[in-house]
Amino acid sequence: MPIASVDVLVVGGGPGGLYAAERLARHGVRVLVCEEHAAVGSPVHCTGVLAAESVDEFDLPRTATLNALTTARFVSPAGLVVEYTPRAPLATVIDRVAFDAALAVRAQAAGAELRRGARVLDLQPAASSVRANVGADVIDARLVVLACGANYSFQRRFGLGLPRLYLHTAQRELRARTLHDVEMHFGRIVAPDGFAWVVPVVRPDGEYVRIGAMASGDALGCYARMLARVAERWGVVADGVPPRQKVLPLGEIARTFGDRLLVIGDAAGLVKPTTGGGIHYSILSGGLAADVAIDALRRDRLDAASLSAYERAWRDQLADELDTQHALRSVVTRLSDAEIDSLFDLAQTDGIMPLVRKTAQFNQHRHLIRALFKHPPARRILFQALVG
Repeated sequence: MPIASVDVLVVGGGPGGLYAAERLARHGVRVLVCEEHAAVGSPVHCTGVLAAESVDEFDLPRTATLNALTTARFVSPAGLVVEYTPRAPLATVIDRVAFDAALAVRAQAAGAELRRGARVLDLQPAASSVRANVGADVIDARLVVLACGANYSFQRRFGLGLPRLYLHTAQRELRARTLHDVEMHFGRIVAPDGFAWVVPVVRPDGEYVRIGAMASGDALGCYARMLARVAERWGVVADGVPPRQKVLPLGEIARTFGDRLLVIGDAAGLVKPTTGGGIHYSILSGGLAADVAIDALRRDRLDAASLSAYERAWRDQLADELDTQHALRSVVTRLSDAEIDSLFDLAQTDGIMPLVRKTAQFNQHRHLIRALFKHPPARRILFQALVG
């Protein structure tokens, strides 16, 4: 049973884990990334929409960009439509396989080792390391970074807690004959406690559409209804293959650090409570974890108290945003379809869109949420849902 030794073992080769690995390796840290699948970025669970500000902030690969999203259409249960076109493109659609592959190339170029098809079966804490079973191999790591997505077996084992809420998602990318602006559809029949989406995708070999739903219940049924709703207008060519389904965590775990342990991204429950988006938070938390790890490794202070600096760091940047998004979610999930329609009617007639244009940001929703709660007609509808 071969035993290898590294400074940091990253469990999971998604964007957050690969970004952390590159950052660590550039500081001379011996890093091993173990990705359980044969290829990074596959299978694809993500909608693959990334804010331009994220690309700039973290200097992310631009080679995986497919097309820009310039206008968003929001559709109410009754079919009311509100369109929003910002001054600059909302976001870009990316090829997740190519995006993750580019991050992997960067991490390896910086000196990190990447093992594909390498599932971490067990983690055993010891006095001076964490011993990991990876297939037939044993890895001793001074520090472990859990970047394993919505898989919480190790978090449960180490008493770190679980996300407070889970939703279910289902999505497929299909050929399309006619592309339109990105759409988000709301309503209890459409997607209870969530929404459904249609995202245009322009690839070198043709036009596609990503159709999906995020819901508290039957995501597969929500997907099927959404496909039926938009298929004719978008010219969707259905292939009979079922959508890929995923559990989506909404709400951070109780503790994102431990002795010789840090937890990032979806594995930490760091996902936008409003939209379920996770790439930005995964990369942000991966970078913060790497920074704390570099200092802790240098000082050889890898106990939980020392590594708690990581949680303080991400809370400083995200706690207010997460709390505000959760506050909105606690209200809007109580809205009836008629109340959702009333909000859309307000957006068409009563000054909500100027608030959107003034405060909306792709990665930060709290300013818009607070503006909505201060808007008297919108506030009446939202608070009626709480008391009614």
